[in-house]
Amino acid sequence: MANHKSALKNIRSDETKRLRNRLQHKTTRNAIRKFQELTTKKQAQKALPDLVSKIDKLAKRNIIHANKAANLKSKLTKHAASL
Repeated sequence: MANHKSALKNIRSDETKRLRNRLQHKTTRNAIRKFQELTTKKQAQKALPDLVSKIDKLAKRNIIHANKAANLKSKLTKHAASL
């Protein structure tokens, strides 16, 4: 158990950050799933910039690794081009 007030505060703030990160990561994963279900190229081209932005934000905040973000963006761009 924590022995200092600052340690208790760190525990509280870490839990808040963890939950926020989980929500952002889950939201982005759901957006990726919806993107992969798109069937027309026009819809995909419209949705891609927003999705790439979400992925970049996750990488910037170290929620996901930068290389994973690059791999996801590449995979999604290829999917959009193949429609």
